[in-house]
Order: sequence, then structure tokens, then C-alpha cells
Amino acid sequence: MSSLTGSPGLPASTAQVELEISGMTCASCANRIERKLNKMDGVTATVNYATEKARVAFPEGLDPADLVRTVEEAGYGAALPRPAKPETDAGDEEADDPTRSLRQRLIVSALLTVPVIALAMVPAWQFTNWQWLSLTLAAPVVVWGAWPFHRAAWVNLRHGTSTMDTLVSLGTLAALGWSLYALFWGTAGTPGMTHAFELTVARTDGSANIYLEAAAGVTTFILAGRYFEARSKRRAGAALRALLELGAKDVAILRDGPHGETEERIPTEQLAVGMRFVVRPGEKIATDGVVEEGSSAVDASMLTGESVPVEVGPGDAVVGATVNAGGRLVVRATRIGSDTQLAQMARLVEDAQNGKAEVQRLADRVSGIFVPIVIVLAAATLGFWVGTGGGLAAAFTAAVAVLIIACPCALGLATPTALMVGTGRGAQLGILIKGPEVLESTRRIDTIVLDKTGTVTTGQMTLLDVVAADGEDRDEVLRLAGALEDASEHPIAKAVAVAARDRSGRLPKVEDFANVEGLGVQGVVVDGDRSHAVLVGRPRLLEEWSQKLPVELDRAFAAAQADGATAIAVGWDGQARGVLVVADAIKPTSAEAIAQLRKLGLTPVLLTGDNEATARTVAREVGIDATDDTVIANVLPSDKVDVVKRLQSQGRVVAMVGDGVNDAAALAQADLGLSMGTGTDVAIEASDLTLVRGDLRVTADAIRLSRRTLATIKGNLFWAFAYNVAALPLAAAGLLNPMLAGAAMAFSSVFVVTNSLRLRRFQPLTDHEAEAAQAAA
Repeated sequence: MSSLTGSPGLPASTAQVELEISGMTCASCANRIERKLNKMDGVTATVNYATEKARVAFPEGLDPADLVRTVEEAGYGAALPRPAKPETDAGDEEADDPTRSLRQRLIVSALLTVPVIALAMVPAWQFTNWQWLSLTLAAPVVVWGAWPFHRAAWVNLRHGTSTMDTLVSLGTLAALGWSLYALFWGTAGTPGMTHAFELTVARTDGSANIYLEAAAGVTTFILAGRYFEARSKRRAGAALRALLELGAKDVAILRDGPHGETEERIPTEQLAVGMRFVVRPGEKIATDGVVEEGSSAVDASMLTGESVPVEVGPGDAVVGATVNAGGRLVVRATRIGSDTQLAQMARLVEDAQNGKAEVQRLADRVSGIFVPIVIVLAAATLGFWVGTGGGLAAAFTAAVAVLIIACPCALGLATPTALMVGTGRGAQLGILIKGPEVLESTRRIDTIVLDKTGTVTTGQMTLLDVVAADGEDRDEVLRLAGALEDASEHPIAKAVAVAARDRSGRLPKVEDFANVEGLGVQGVVVDGDRSHAVLVGRPRLLEEWSQKLPVELDRAFAAAQADGATAIAVGWDGQARGVLVVADAIKPTSAEAIAQLRKLGLTPVLLTGDNEATARTVAREVGIDATDDTVIANVLPSDKVDVVKRLQSQGRVVAMVGDGVNDAAALAQADLGLSMGTGTDVAIEASDLTLVRGDLRVTADAIRLSRRTLATIKGNLFWAFAYNVAALPLAAAGLLNPMLAGAAMAFSSVFVVTNSLRLRRFQPLTDHEAEAAQAAA
């Protein structure tokens, strides 16, 4: 997906590339690469340890190969984006290599380490010369098992820097080195030597103590932590990979032949805009397009999270990767490759995962200076214990424990893993989070501005009521009015015609149809062997034909207008027969969505260009207090930004939900912009959160998911910091065995990743409440 492209958020002379980084082993590595790249003229880089990618903006004149060289000079590997290749088994194996290598090291190290720890822990098992067997088993673990740490430490040393690997390498080699000294030059190698396994450090002669169990145990625990971390990172990114794999692999296109159209199956990559292709029941739609033939129900649940299939027919747009659940469709491709909605969704998710929240930037800065401080602290611990007469053994053990316990790997994983899981889960539910800074905004918002048309309402005129005069049949009023309106292109006429067809089926024929400018329509409706001269429109049109509305119809007409709806008078054969009430229908889920937003502590504000009466009616129906502060009507599209600014000037933190071109500026101005995915591309581009479905309830789910993800990040960072702050004094005081320190350090990283993975279980309120409603019914 990555490519060399200009970015709309950057100057015209700036290009952007995503480098694949290899060789990183901790957050300090990412911080170091980021600093190196940012020192280049005109370069702005963000390196993400969890995704192992660097997002780099650079001047057009700079060769991207220079970026790769800079990363390599820092001691790491980098590669420019490669064109997508067909998936192969070999490719899958290559992708698994880091995990496989770690697993092999872990298994071998664990098998060798278990007997070493067992011998050290149980004095009764310490047979004559047991210490030499321990050395034979532990040495390969510390040298070969910990080789990745030693290699990284050496690379960093050559470049005059240090990372967490430096601490691990120093600690394990120091423990092995001291043990070799005690065995060969001290008294630890004497036949019959035994020593007890202790959790605290005793002040004894160091020449009799060996720390092989600590050296091997720390290596194995840290390898285990790295392995589970790598495996968890792959699981965390599974949602994005699943999103990318949703698309169809091949497609049946229609080609013109000597005997008419024939079908030919081709790989989806060969599709071009304008091609017509067939989608049979149960097949995936290959790419975004418009239905030309057939009608069916399309299951978009994998892409949007919407459980109910959507009915489509000729002229309706369909999205690639959705499933045709009904009849045969012929679709004309309108967007292919990276332009499709699926590709854009994946790109938004990946961009969000590669970003950094402000809290993570703080953690990165801490990690960057933490390692040198820890090395100084370890040296100070060693000096203090020796200076106070504690003995070399006690001093050495405390110093090694400080080196090992301090590794702040969890700091580097706290944000990216939570982001990966949270944004991936959001994508599965049809919620696209554009970046980590969005999470901060969701926590602070207290007011949510809702554009009425297309957001709270359907954006389409719908028949709400039919009021018939005394003695008249409501269905007959609608049928004759619908037959006449079916010949008109006006949105209100279409709403009447659709409702009439839905209720009555086939509509009668119309003759002598005429559109009376500004008043309505008239014509002759031929109903079997009878015909009626029908008028539909304003009361004035009927009055011109001496058809005055009776009192009950006049009252219904006035009441409809007072509620902000559009009322239409209907008459035929010299008499007024009824009134039709048409309005922009409120989405059936909007009231429930408003209630959910209130539970999140948000004040809903309805914003519309419609008149005051219409706005207040809609507000009352969905549960918004109809006050001057919460219902803002008669707003021109250009004034929506001013409304958002005015609310912000009152000290409110404002979220805006919209779907149209005229909402884009207001979405950008708001502290948090949410666009309905059913809306326009420009609105989606201007927003921070995109809701793939047109269901307003997803807004509440999006805010809940964002807040939950932010809370997970903060929880991760708290435990990572608290762990280091609490454990370092214990280690420096000599109260922490180095092996236990290694286990605790590895556990902290695994805890952070596991805590983040809990976000995969996030469930939308929508589903729960729907199930509750069904159970109650």
C-alpha cells in the first residue's frame, strides 16, 4: 500500500514514503532512528516500533535511497516500499521468520536453562561438580541464546549510543563473567561446593558465588517476552491484514463476442474502470461499482459492521469486498485498486497505527534518556555496596539486577499495540480512526453538533401521513395522488409515488399531465373504466378549480406545516379529498443514538438550514431539548463554521457530525470531526473519525471505542512507569534476584500487549441493545 506520494497535508515540494525498518529490538531503537532521520535537512520522520515502519516526509530533491543509508548508518536495516506481489507460501514463511527464529532460540534456551535453575534452587540436587554442568548448559544460552541482544548492544556501542539491549547484554555477560571468575580463580569450582538459592543478597565472599542461573534465566525470560511480544504484535495487526484480504481474488467479466456477451474469469488486479462484471449469489463483489442489471441484497457486514443486508438494484452503488446475498448482478466498475473504499479504509487504519499520540511521544523521550541513566545508576549501586563494605558479591548482584529490571520495553509498546488493536477493531465495526491524536480529542469533548439532513434524518423526503376527508378512503387518496405524482421528477412527488406504489402495487395510467409552476400538478388518472381529473399541490391550486379544503383538512394542513413538514392537498372530480404529509424522515435509530451520546456526558446540538419549526419538531422526536442553545436553525452552509467557532468561544470542546460537502469546513474546525461514510469524499477527508455506516448510533460506539483505546494506552503507560519506579529501588537495595528481575521485566511487556488485546473484545452498544429489544419482544 505504501508508495512515494505527495501528501495533501505537506507543502507541494514535499514527498512522503514509508520505510520498512528491520533490526529494532526496543523503543529506544525506534527513538534513535527517528532522531537520525530528523537531523537530515527538510526531513520529518516518525518511527513506530510496533509496526516496524517509518513514515518519512522529505524534500522532492532528496533521493529516498539516502534515507535508507541514514538508517543503515545508525545500525539498522531499511527498505523502500515494494510493489504488491501475489501471495505465496514462501512469502508467508518469510513473514513468519522473526517469530520462528525467536521461537527456536527460546525453546533451546529453555531446555538448557531449566536444569541450571533447578540445580541452583534445590541444594539437595547439587551433586559433586554440579557447577561445571551448570556452566556447560548455561554458556550456550548466554552466548547463543542472547546473541541478538549482544549484537544490538555492539552495534549501538559502535555508534556511541545505548538501548535496552545494552542493559540486557551487560547484565547477562556480567553474570556469566563473574561466574567464570568464581569457578576458575575463586573457590566456586571446588568439588562438593554448594550454595542455597536466595531471594535476597547475602553479604558473602563473591569468589564462592556463581550466577549462572541468573544469566541463563534472564536470557530465557527475556527471549520469552520478546517471542510473545512478536506474536502478539502479529495478532494485533490481524484486523488490518484481514481487511486487506477481504477482496475477491478473481472476477467474471462480460466481453462482447460474435454470439453476444460472454463471461471470462480474470484476476481482480486486471479489472479496469468501466468494465462490466457478473456477481452471482454468494460471491464477493470484486470492486466498487454501480449495478446495471439485476437486484439483490448485499451483505456489507465484513466491511461496515452492519448486520442487515442492503437491497440494491439498477443505479445503486455497491462496494468491493461485500457479498451478494441474493440474485445475479451485473456491475460496472467505477473504482479499482487503491481508489476503492476497501483500500482507502485500510490506508486510514494503517496511517492511524503508524502515528503517535502525545502520551507516546513523552514515553519515547523518557526511553531515549533512560538507558544511560540506568547504566550510571548500576555503576553507582556497585560503588555504594563496595564502599559500604557489602562485599563484591552483594554489590555485583544488585548492579546486575538494576541493569535487568530497568529495561523499559513496555514503554515502547504501550501506545502502538493499543492503537493497532483499537483501530483494527474499529475497522471491523465500520469505524475508521484517522490518527492517535484523535483519541485525545474524544476524551475532552462535551458538546456534539449534529447536522440534521443525512445525519439525524435520512436526507430523503418520505410520506409520513395521509389525512382523508370524511367519507373518503385513505388508500384511494394516496393511490390517485401517487399515480399523478409518478410523472413528476420533484423529490416530494417521488416520495408520494414511492409510498403509493409500496401500498397499492401497480399505479393507474395518467393522461394530460401538466406541471403548474409553483402550485403543483394536474392530469387525468385513468383507473380501469373510470377516469378522474386529479389535482395535487397547494390549496391555491385546488381553489382555482373551486375545490376549497373542508375544515378538518384545513386544520390537518396547518398542523403539518406547524410541525415543519410539507403538506400537499389532493382533490379530484370537483372536490378536495385529502391531505398528504411529507417530510425528511428521521432515521429510526437517531433517538436511541442521542440517548447513548447523552450517557457519554455529551450535550447534543441540532444544526440545520431548515426553518425553526422543522428543526424543533425533529429535535423533540429524537430527544434533544428544543432550546435556543441546542437547536440552531436557518443556518446557511457557509455559516456552519461560525456556529462551531461560537460554541468553542463559549469554552466548549466541540465534536461535529456531518455528511455533506457543506459540512467539510465545520468538520475541520471542530475539535473532533465525525463524518458519515454514506456522505461525500470531501466530508470524509475533513473529518477525524469516519463512520462507514449511516447509522448515528455508530457515533456513540466510535467515541466509546476511542475513549477505551486511550484509557488502555494510559493504563499501559502507568503500569510500565510504575513497574520501573517501584522495582529500581528494590534492585538497587539488593532485594531483587537478577533472575526474578528478568522475569518481571519480560512479564511487563507481555502484560502491556495482553492488556491491549482486550480491545478486540469491544462490542458496540448497538448490538447489545438490538438483542435486548428482540428478547423483550
